Formats: sequence, C-alpha cells, structure tokens
Amino acid sequence: METTKRKPDRYRDQYTRSLIEASIDPLVTISAKGKITDGNEALIKVTGVSREELMNTDFSNYFTDPKKAQEAYLLVFEKGFVVDYALILIHKNGSLTDVSFNASVYKDDKGNIIGVFASARIVTNQKWVMELRRANKELAFQNEVKEKRAAELIVANKELAFQNVEKEKRAAELVVANKELAFQNVEKEKRAQELIIANQELAFQNDEKEKRAAELVIANKELAFQNEVKEKRAAELIIANKELAFQNNEKEKRAAELIIANKELAFQNKEKEKQKIATKELEAFNDEIESDSQYTLSLIEASLDPLITINIEGKITDMNEALTKITGLTREELTDTDFLNYFTEPLKAREVYLEVFAKGSVADSPLTIRHRNGKLTDVLFNGSVYKNENGDVDGVVIVARDVTEQKRIATELTEAIVFAEMATLIAEEAKSKAEKATLIAEDAVKAKQLFLSNMSHEIRTPMNAIIGFTKVMLKTELSEKQKEYLKAIKISGDALIVLINDILDLAKVDAGKLTFEKIPFKISQSIAAMLHLFDIKIQEKNLKLVKDYDTNIPDVVVGDPVRLHQIISNLLSNAVKFTSKGKVTFGIKLLDEDEKKVILEFTVSDTGIGIPEDKIEAIFENFQQATSGTSRLFGGTGLGLAIVKQLVETQGGSIHVSSKINEGSTFRFTLSFQKTKAKADFEPEMAELCTDLKNIKVLVVEDIPLNQLLMKTLLDDFEFESDIAANGKIAIEKMQTKSHDIILMDLQMPEMNGFEATEYIRNTLNSNIPIIALTADVTTVDLAKCKSVGMDDYIAKPVDERLLYSKMVGLIKMNPNSIEAEKNRLDPSEKEKCTDLDYLNRRTKSNPKLMMDMISLYLKQTPALITTMKQGLENKDWKSLYTAVHKMIPSFSIMGISTDFEDMAKKVQEYASTQEQSEGISEMVLQLEDVCIQACEELEEEFNAIKTQKNE
Repeated sequence: METTKRKPDRYRDQYTRSLIEASIDPLVTISAKGKITDGNEALIKVTGVSREELMNTDFSNYFTDPKKAQEAYLLVFEKGFVVDYALILIHKNGSLTDVSFNASVYKDDKGNIIGVFASARIVTNQKWVMELRRANKELAFQNEVKEKRAAELIVANKELAFQNVEKEKRAAELVVANKELAFQNVEKEKRAQELIIANQELAFQNDEKEKRAAELVIANKELAFQNEVKEKRAAELIIANKELAFQNNEKEKRAAELIIANKELAFQNKEKEKQKIATKELEAFNDEIESDSQYTLSLIEASLDPLITINIEGKITDMNEALTKITGLTREELTDTDFLNYFTEPLKAREVYLEVFAKGSVADSPLTIRHRNGKLTDVLFNGSVYKNENGDVDGVVIVARDVTEQKRIATELTEAIVFAEMATLIAEEAKSKAEKATLIAEDAVKAKQLFLSNMSHEIRTPMNAIIGFTKVMLKTELSEKQKEYLKAIKISGDALIVLINDILDLAKVDAGKLTFEKIPFKISQSIAAMLHLFDIKIQEKNLKLVKDYDTNIPDVVVGDPVRLHQIISNLLSNAVKFTSKGKVTFGIKLLDEDEKKVILEFTVSDTGIGIPEDKIEAIFENFQQATSGTSRLFGGTGLGLAIVKQLVETQGGSIHVSSKINEGSTFRFTLSFQKTKAKADFEPEMAELCTDLKNIKVLVVEDIPLNQLLMKTLLDDFEFESDIAANGKIAIEKMQTKSHDIILMDLQMPEMNGFEATEYIRNTLNSNIPIIALTADVTTVDLAKCKSVGMDDYIAKPVDERLLYSKMVGLIKMNPNSIEAEKNRLDPSEKEKCTDLDYLNRRTKSNPKLMMDMISLYLKQTPALITTMKQGLENKDWKSLYTAVHKMIPSFSIMGISTDFEDMAKKVQEYASTQEQSEGISEMVLQLEDVCIQACEELEEEFNAIKTQKNE
C-alpha cells in the first residue's frame, strides 16, 4: 500500500490492523527461523490454538506434512514468493483442512527482509472438485473405451454369427461329400474367446461406472457438507469481527485515557525540564506506533491476493500492489473510482459490497475482474467491514482469490458428467445389441454341435456294423479273392473312420470339449510301444527309423499319453507317407527342468518330398495340403496337421516346421509335463481269450437290430452268453427276472436312454453290476457324465473287439458280486492257487524251520493288515491305508502271489498318498482282501505239511 502520504498515527494503525483482522482467510507471518510472529483470528480458528500459544512456535507444527511446510517458507525466502502451495492444516481436535498458500517476503522501512507473510485459502471444496474432475475424466474415458469395445463386440458377434452359418452350410455339405466341408474356421475359437473377454470387460466397465457414480454421489454430499461448514465459519467470522471491533474500541479508550493522562501530566508539571521529558516520552510512543503501522502495512503489501478498501459510497480508497497487477491500472488511476467499474457484472459487484455492509461480511462471492487489456480473471471475494476508533463503519475491505482454473475445472466437470451420462446410454444400448448378437451366435454354435452329434451317430452306426461284420467274416474260411475284397472293405472303412475322427476331434476343440488326462506314465516305454506300430510300414518302404532319446528325461512324468501318441502318430504317419527313400528320424530331448515340471522337445524328420516355402504356413490349416496334387498322389484329407497343432497348443505347447523341396521336412513341437515321484499307472496288455471265464452272462442294451446282431456275434466269439434289450426300460425289466455279469449300454435309445437306465440301476435297483457305455456320438460323450450316473467305462463305435474283451474281463474280475466271482467264493476248493513257494524255497534253501518261521510271520501279521486296510479306506484314514498296503507289498513276491496283485496294491498305495484317480479303489481293496485270505488258507496248509514232514 502507498505509505508516503500517510501519517504514523493511531488511526492509521487501527485501520491497517483492522484490514488484516477482517480477512476471512488465515494470515500468518513467519520469521527467518520459521517461527510464527503474528496471525489473525482466522488462523486461530482453523488451528484451534490461541494467539499466545501460536506465537514463537514452529510454523511447520500445524501441518500433516511438516517437511513440506518447511520447504514452502524456505522457498519463499529463496524466490521471494510462492503461489498456490498446497498444504493440509491440522486442528487441535484432529480435523484436517486443505489450504492453498500464497506467500511472499515482507520488509522493514529500510527494505530489509524481516520475514514471510502468507495467506491461506481453504480449498477443501476445490480439492473435491479436482478429484471429481479426475474421476469423471476417468469415467468418460472408460465409457469411451466401453463404447468402442461394445461396437467391436457387435461387429465380432455379427462376424461370428456369419461364420457359424457358413460352418453349418459346409457341415451339411459334408454329409453329401466330405470334401465340401471346405472350411472349419479355426478363428472361431479365438473370436469366441474375444467375445467372452469383451463381455467380461463390458461387465467390468459397468461395475466401474457404478463405482464412479457412487463416488460422485459421495463427493457431492461432501461438497454440500463443506458448504455448510463454510457458512458456519462465515457466521463465526461475523462474531469474531464483532469481538475484534469491541477489542479495538477498548484499545482506543485506553489510548485516549493515555493521552488525557499525558496532557494532565504536562499541565501539572509546569517545570520546563519535566515538560521536555514528557514530550520525549510522547515522541517515543508515536515512533512505536509508526513502526507498528509500518509493519502492518508491509503485511498488506506482501499479500499476493488483490486487496481493496471501499468507502460507504462505493469508491475505492486503498489497495495493494496485487490489485494494480490484476487490473493493469496504477494506484492513482484506481483511487476514488467506482468499485463497480472493473467487473464484467457491475450490478453483481454492487450486490457484493452492499451485502458486506448489510451482514458485516461475505465469503466466496464469485465475480470476474476485467484487465485494461481485456483479459478476464475469475475471483472469489471474501470481505468484511472495518471501523474507526469510535466503532463507526468506515468502509469495506475485500480480499480476492484467483479461481479461474477452478472455474474451468467445474465447467469441465459438468461437461464430463453430461458426456458420461450420454456414453453410459450408448454403452447400455451397445451392450443390449451385443447380448442379442451373443444369443444368436450361441444358438448357431449349439445348432452346429447338435448337427455334428447327429452326424457322428448316423455315420458311426452303419460303420460299426460294416467294420464289425468285416472282421467277423475275415475269421471264417474264405477264398483268397474273398479275403482280398473284405480286406479292401476294412481298409476303406478304417480310412473313413480316421476321417470322421479327425473332423470330430476338430469339433471337440471348437466346442471346448477336448479334455486332457493328467496321469503318471513311463514316457520312454510309452513312445517305444507307439513307434513299434510303424515298423511294418517302414520295412515295406525299405526306410530306416532312427531314434534319438535324451537319457536325462525323467522316467515317469504326468500328462496325457493318449494325446501324445496321437500327435506323434500323425507326424510319423506323414513322414512315412511322403518319404520314398532314406530315413525317418524321431528325437526327444530335455529343453528345461525345474522342481515341478520338465519341458520336452519332440522332433520328427524325414528325407521325403518336402514342402514349398510358400505353403509352410498353410499346412496347419484345415483341409490344407502342400500342393493340389498331394491328395491325389498320397491321399489324405489335410486334417492331420490341423489336429496336431490344436492338440499341442491347447496343452500350452508350440509347433514349428522347416522344410526344403526334395530334401525333407522337420517338425518340432514342445510340451511341458509335471514331474512326479509316483510310479506309472500299470496298463494291462490287451487280454487274450480267457478259458477260465465260463458262463459269463452279458446284457446288451442296443436299439438298432444290425448292432444287436454284431454284438451277439462278438460275444459268441468270446464264448459269452448274450441277452438283448432294445432300450433301457426293457433292460431294467430283464434285470429283475434274470442275473447278469456285465451290461453293454448304448447311450441314445428311445423310451429310456442309457444315462437314465444306468441311473435307475444304480439308485433304485442298488446294483453295482459293471456297465460299459457303447456310443457312436464321440462329440458329446462325456466321461465325467458317464461316471456321474454310475457307468464304469465306455468304448466308442466301431467297436474294437480286443479292446472290448479286455475291458469286460477286467471289470468282471474286479466286481466281487459277479456270478463268476460269487461262484468262486462259494466253492473255494475249485479256486486256482494264488501262492507259489518256489521263491521261498530258493531263498531259504529249503530249510524247513526257516520256511515255517516265514510262513508263521505272514499268517500272524496279514489278518491285522487286512483289517487296518479296510478300516483306513472306510474311515478315509489315508495314512493307515498307506501304511497297511505298504507292509503287504513285500510279502507278495516272497509268497509267490501274482505281480498283478502287487501292482494293484501299489495303485491303492498311490491313491492313499495323493487321493487322486480313485476309480475302482474300493474293488481293488476287496480283491486284495480276498487274495490275502486265500493265501493265508493255502499257507496254513503248507505250514502243517512242512511241520508233518519235518517231524517224520
């Protein structure tokens, strides 16, 4: 403020001090050491600390981040000022207030810096506005992304629906001519996955939208709360100003009394020397007042916020430097001009200062100041009246805070809310369209799956009869020509089955129904057995098969050996087919290993015709071969490599090929397998006809007469007795009048299908008779579903009679309630001996005493182990079950019990250790009990015989 024309009198001190105290914003002065030297009433209220308690305390003590506060006032000393420095004040009751500090240095009358003056503007509301702005910007962005994704989703769904319609057409053409099934779109699965991800993302975005909306509601409530607080503070400020006016009146009274006292002193002391002393004291007092006035004026000038005083006529009487900067006018130009002249809305400005006179104060009144060059600045006014020494109102003091940025934020916030609401409506509409498109696509997929299921059943049913009766006829006496013709029929039938299997495997992948087992298996033995199948073909073409096996590979791994065989078999089959001379090389090596898994690389190389470079990328696509003549010269459908790629990648692996024309090709694929300490599941070899099984009665549940005849013919060859039922209902009626050892159950039948019949047999008849599912519908057969209704196993049509026989024999032997097993139980004398003491004889060198000791020990411990084993299974006490079986295992070899039972015991032991693959464990425990009891009976006889022989 201008000070050169102002006299250092008490009135001026009262005037400047009243301006400072009239400020609604907290004001504070800080020394160079960071100590508070002064503050106004607003500072006291926002901290809850009295003026006396505030003085000479550290400025940083009253903030949540003291270090940041220290940096603030040090920065003022360094730069001379700071603007909009964000801090959080702590009230003594713990409440927090967000403030924005404007601060600058202030000087004495000689221009020396003596401290920092800071004004704080409470910005809690503005902070919420900023947060709302960020939240709404994020909401707007998310809705924009959601809108784009929804649009992409609609396009993707339309494309998916179109692709599915095309697939249905092509699948229908396959019934007429399989080659017309030209394109099974591998991209369908990817698009379906994208559709799922897009829908999930859309759901996620909607959740986010709801969260943001909820936050917006909370923020608005908080904003309303802050406004209420602000009104309370304004009311408190009015009270504070009244109190300040009262204090100033008291101060003026005391000053008046002091003047009267001095005059009285001067009058009474007529002596000249005493008058001089009184005069000097009075001059000193006036100097002190002048210094105080200079101090308060420095504080006002140090404020970075424009400050203006207005008289009761609305004329500008005083201002600080900040006002001259925001208007572009000098002090002289501003003084005695109308306050209204400098605003875009003069009437509104008039209302502001009239409101101050009427109420005593105003807070956060919005106005817009116009600079002389036309620039506009949005401000919020805090104002209050100031009074003279008599308590009369002299005018109004107003402090303005630049809020241009906050106003812009509020505008953007409003626009963002409107935009967000519009985007939400658009997204919801897009979601609705996407859901409709999804339903159309899902219906198309279901229709395709239903078609493939029906096609599989219709094709496999006649093929089952064709191939089955061809095999039967080949066993009869035939001429060479007849055998040649029948072999041609069988080869053609097998080729057609391979084609159907390839197509339906792809269908399984598309439908997401291709499952992979996780079982322990010996990888070296498993692959060796599979490679053995190619020996004849390789010998016929005079080729050489080279095997390269990495010995660092663990002996037993966990994975799916059947799918691994399928992959390698396809690759080897191609290698042999397209190689006329030279060699075929199969290699497997360990790429990586850690504590839990191994990564293996498999290689199949040949010296055949090779693949053109421009065709390499296409050979993994459906129905694709290297050249148009490949199919004509070598045969095939072009599906094998497509299936290989799907099988590898679905298990998380990768496959690559390199090739040169007339030099050969190399296929490499990688797969990971889990490591295990468990022993591999024993895989019994295909059973040969067993002469020991007699009078086996089989119930065949099949609705198609041709298949009934075929199954009867096969069972006659097995020397089994067959009983035919045309559907599940008839089968149940037959079971109630006649006993059977096993059931062969078709799944799709009229009246009552295979699933319904099996469920009735298990739950209503309470029968545990073995049931094997026979199905031509390999696209929908679900082993888990078969197991859930109580089926023991399943076999696909066309039926492989050796596989069928092997499964039937295994289940009959494992079932304790089968007719044959029951007969053996009732007539122990006819049972085949289960012990052989040759090994014990050799180990003991036929020492009778030692043999009797060994047998006696077995007879003593075995019954207890049997009891513990059964109780462990019944009580699910896996530790007891494991321990009992573990102690049994060594005795099998010592007492000459079949290794089949030893393998069975190891499987039970493995189950007790992992509680996985529990199929048939109860039956195995029962068989182990039977064989051990029989062994005890036999060994007791042997013990008595040895004892008798010894005594003789």
